[in-house]
Amino acid sequence: MADVTFTVDGKKLTAPAGTLLIDACRKSGIEIPAFCYYPGLSLQAACRMCVVRQEKVPKLQTACTTTVAEGQVFITESAEITQARKATIELLLGNHPLDCPVCDAGGECELQDMTFKYGAGESLYVEAKQHREEQQWSPAVYFDRPRCILCYRCVRMCGEGMDVWALGIQNRGATSTIAPNGGDHLDCEQCGMCIDACPVGALTSGTYRYKTRPWEMNHVGTVCTHCGDGCKVTLGIRQANDGAEIIRADNRDKSGINGDFLCAKGRFGFDFVDSKDRLTKPLIRNSAGKLEAATWEQAIRHVAGKFKEIRESKGGSSIGVIGSNTTTNEENYLLQKFARTVLATNNIDHVRSTDYAGFAKALAGTTGRTASLRDTETAKAILLIGGNPTEEHPLLAWNLRTNFRHNQARIYIATDSPIKLERQALKSLLLPLEGYEAFTEFLTGNDSALEATAATTEAKSFREAIAAEESLLVVFGEEYRGAAIEALVKWGLARENVKFAYLGDYANSRGAADMGLLPDLLPGYVPVTAPGAFAEEYPNLPTQRGSDASEMLDAAGKGELAALYVVGSDPVSTFGVDAAALKNTFVVVQDIFLTATAALADVVLPSASLYEKIGTVTNSYGDVQLAKKAADRAGVKPDFEILVRLAGGMGADVKKLVPFGKTNGVTADMGQSRGAQSGEADRHAVWLTANGLEPRLSPFDPLAVLDEIERLIPSYKLDRLNLFGGNDVSTQPGFVPISTIAPARDLVLPAHDGLFTSGVLGAHTAALLELDQYQNQTVAEAAAD
Repeated sequence: MADVTFTVDGKKLTAPAGTLLIDACRKSGIEIPAFCYYPGLSLQAACRMCVVRQEKVPKLQTACTTTVAEGQVFITESAEITQARKATIELLLGNHPLDCPVCDAGGECELQDMTFKYGAGESLYVEAKQHREEQQWSPAVYFDRPRCILCYRCVRMCGEGMDVWALGIQNRGATSTIAPNGGDHLDCEQCGMCIDACPVGALTSGTYRYKTRPWEMNHVGTVCTHCGDGCKVTLGIRQANDGAEIIRADNRDKSGINGDFLCAKGRFGFDFVDSKDRLTKPLIRNSAGKLEAATWEQAIRHVAGKFKEIRESKGGSSIGVIGSNTTTNEENYLLQKFARTVLATNNIDHVRSTDYAGFAKALAGTTGRTASLRDTETAKAILLIGGNPTEEHPLLAWNLRTNFRHNQARIYIATDSPIKLERQALKSLLLPLEGYEAFTEFLTGNDSALEATAATTEAKSFREAIAAEESLLVVFGEEYRGAAIEALVKWGLARENVKFAYLGDYANSRGAADMGLLPDLLPGYVPVTAPGAFAEEYPNLPTQRGSDASEMLDAAGKGELAALYVVGSDPVSTFGVDAAALKNTFVVVQDIFLTATAALADVVLPSASLYEKIGTVTNSYGDVQLAKKAADRAGVKPDFEILVRLAGGMGADVKKLVPFGKTNGVTADMGQSRGAQSGEADRHAVWLTANGLEPRLSPFDPLAVLDEIERLIPSYKLDRLNLFGGNDVSTQPGFVPISTIAPARDLVLPAHDGLFTSGVLGAHTAALLELDQYQNQTVAEAAAD
């Protein structure tokens, strides 16, 4: 809409016509207090804190419902307005308990802030406050009724934002209260969004309540370690006897790719970091066949010596390496470089949950055809094929719902089983079981491809509606792989303005493939048979295709694999490997927990989780973000450091493995800036890092490898200023030479994790296990009724 000019407190402001006054003022730096208003949700006008005086209007107006127009004049601060807000605060405090010293929201409470600014020094109320016992609605959510100020944010967040409608209003007038849909419990997705939306301490988190105060924690913004959406999570950290522990996870600063949103795994799934099952000491199998604790020096020396002995006596082809979907890009890149240049083998792979190599091959030579996660918020038309984003990709589901509410996006869904998002769909089509390849043929015009579908007329109407869209975002998942991906992408590339998003399961599934954890492809999907620039960078690079994970395990069973190095993965459980198959193989496992594979290993190295290290990760959409170190655990080391130490122990030139030591004449600060200069030093550090000018003084600096990644992988030419400023930056997989390689066999093993499961991490996260049990019990009871 056209811009209009209006006046607020004597200042001339400009905003699009129809903008809410409260939004226009906030964007211009004029703060108007409000309790019930929440951006993105429907207007409530319940709290009356945002009242302003509008010229030529007899009564005070609510800024959260008043839209701006040409020539309007407003006053947001005056004696009259201050008195009105003071009266509102007095009403809210009439029955509000004065328990700020123990309330979880103390120090972060909006009512506390407004009371400090507008509240009276004394109250006119003499009646005793009505006390109510705190209610536990679920393992994740507690409700303290006297603290509630009836802003209805939680009701709208749960209903409009999550499309769950688990909260409502009970009674009327002074007896009104928020109540759950289950009577005395919540039957919902346990996302905890209601807790973050609450402006006071009425709704509290089961994992955080009464543990600490906000000012006793350091807050670190990093990337969630669970699914492939790549949400930003703010971790509250407190010092502990054995490092630094995570007390809370939320996203209240709303600065990440996920905006307001965080699901149950992001909000409550962090206690695996402090699990009693964590590995904290290296383990070496003794002569009696038992794993016993050892020092890091002993473990590194033993592994490095054994790897070197095997490489020199049996050749690098007798060693296999299996990487991870949850380690950083820098660690994945270094792992494959270590395998190829130090171990002299292309036998490297990871447990693939999605065929990103096939996706890159299908898009080779194109640009601007991949969608970022942010595109799902604004796309006018979206075709979702397969999967269940509500369970497996909660942020995608949130974005689709938000896009539908705010922009009336046209959503088309084709799946082989009903899903919740069909409520927002303009059209949905139920496909035959595993009928996705046939659906692609149907889209290209082959009517006979979906003859098994009863609603043939409906299917044709579905296809016609998609064909009529001027632009389209196609979102699909692991149902497509290999030739099926090529067929779908070919259909889309034949049209203008079609973008694609391919969904993976884990935090860095995309990054693992991009960084070359594949037996036939180098980083950036460069074939090992035609290494190009990598031939100069990687000394003695093998140019023959290596074995994939399945082939390595088969070779171990035949006694043909002398050593297996497993980093952050559990192939024994994933592939159902018999323990006897590895009895003649020297197995080294580097992980957070004693997995089934680690239990069979000769050496186990305790590694750090994503919350305990720095590096970049790439989500399913190719958006790269910086993960920052938040927690710390005594005894563990980042995978990056372990790899460097192993390479050094094998006699490799660490400077060729990690390009460090080039300071370019820059004098390093080494963290010595303090006081008034520290903030300036931090700002300078961001700029230096963004421009590749900061010194690399240590081989354990992952950012030294990021320099090499950017230099060798065309799709990873990153906007560093945004990346190191805490934002997401996009990659373009179309800049790859993968179209020249031969088709690979199908090795995709999707995890299908739900809202409360997350592979090995989920199995050791007490909060998620409790929520999963609670949800299963709730569903069982509902079915029994």
